Amino acid sequence: MEKNAIVDLVRSKAEGYFERGEFFCSESVVHTINELLGWPYSEDVVRMASGFPIGMGKSGCLCGAVSGGSMALGMAYGRKHGEPMNEKMFPIAKELHDYIKSLYGSTCCRVLVRNYEFASPERKAHCVKITGEVAAWIASKLLDDPEISQKINPNFK
Repeated sequence: MEKNAIVDLVRSKAEGYFERGEFFCSESVVHTINELLGWPYSEDVVRMASGFPIGMGKSGCLCGAVSGGSMALGMAYGRKHGEPMNEKMFPIAKELHDYIKSLYGSTCCRVLVRNYEFASPERKAHCVKITGEVAAWIASKLLDDPEISQKINPNFK
């Protein structure tokens, strides 16, 4: 499958998980990227992302999709105890933050949704779109990295 098709599929999957109510934003991104990478972590890893929706536990701070995106990047670039920090981790996490900020003007949940009634379908659609954007951006970056792209799940559908 070509890169654009994979990126579109990642976007669609992440959006679908959130849209259908199977996961919230951060969980959708983590689950989708874990699947893209061929399940390097148990499906239970999504539990670590469960406290981040609605700006970290409904506090309205950092967008849950961006938080989940940073966790997902850690799946590819993170370290274990005793290992040095991967030189790619901080720059790519910052790049994700800056990318979303450039698109939406902020990465703060309460700012991103300030023009919507929280319970409205319009707000949910907006958040679903951001979730898909984060997951697609990460997939694109991972596919561009020769070290990571070889780990992409060949059965990702």
